Amino acid sequence: MLRPLNSGVRRLFTAVLYDTIGIGYSARRQSDPRIAGALGLALHGLDSIANIGAGTGSYEPVNKTAVAVEPSMEMIRQRLPGSAPAIQAAAERLPLRDDCVSAATAILTIHHWASLSDGLDELGRVARQRAVILTWDPDAPGFWLTEEYFPAMVERDRKRFPTTSCLSRALGKSRVEAIPIPHNCIDGFLGAYWRRPDAYLDPVIRSGMSGFTGITGIEVGLARLKQDLESGEWRRRFGHLMNCDTLDIGYRLVVAELQ
Repeated sequence: MLRPLNSGVRRLFTAVLYDTIGIGYSARRQSDPRIAGALGLALHGLDSIANIGAGTGSYEPVNKTAVAVEPSMEMIRQRLPGSAPAIQAAAERLPLRDDCVSAATAILTIHHWASLSDGLDELGRVARQRAVILTWDPDAPGFWLTEEYFPAMVERDRKRFPTTSCLSRALGKSRVEAIPIPHNCIDGFLGAYWRRPDAYLDPVIRSGMSGFTGITGIEVGLARLKQDLESGEWRRRFGHLMNCDTLDIGYRLVVAELQ
C-alpha cells in the first residue's frame, strides 16, 4: 500500500469536512445497540481502548475507553460529559506511546485516512493485543441506493475503501465478520435507512452522511428516487426488502490479533 503524496492535504480536508458537516452530528449519529453489541464481543476481556477517528464518541465502550483521537474540533466539542478524554490528531500520527492500550478501534473512519498503511501501523504500535475496525467492503454485494441512484458515490467509495482481504493481509492474523444492518437502525450512517427509502430525501438526515459530500449527480439521483417512490417503481423493484429484518450491505468488522 503506497502512501499518497497529498496525505497532508487529505488530513486537512477531513478535519475541515467534519468541522462543517459535523455540526449537530451527535443528534444524527448515535450508537445502535445491535452494532455496539458486536463491537463489545470483539473487545471482550480488554480493559483499555484507544478510539481512533472517534467522532462524537459513538460505540465507545463505557469504562474501557482510555483515550479518543479525532481530527475535527467540532466533533470533539460534541462529546458527552464524562466521555473519555479526546486529543485532536490524525490517525497516521497518533500522539500516544507504544503499547499504551489493550486495543485500538477505528469505527467507520479508515476511508478518511490520508495513508491507510500509516494508520494501520499506528494502530499496531499503540495497541498491545487487538485492533478492531468497522468498515465497508467494496467487494460486497451492491446496495440499491448507491448502485441505482448515486453511482458516482459507489464508484468513489470503491477507490477509497480498502477491501477486507487487503486489511487482513496488512494486519496479519485477523477475522472478518459481516455486520447485517437492522431495518430500524438508529445510527444515521449511509446504509442505515435501507428499508426506509423516504429518509434519503430528507436533507437533515443526509447531512449526517459524508458519502453525499463531494460527488456529482446528487440532485439527479434524489429526483429519480423521489419519482420512483411516488410512482411505486421503487416498491416494484425493491419492495421485497420490506420483509427483511436485517440486510447485509457490506459493513464488516475486522478483528486483528496483534500478539
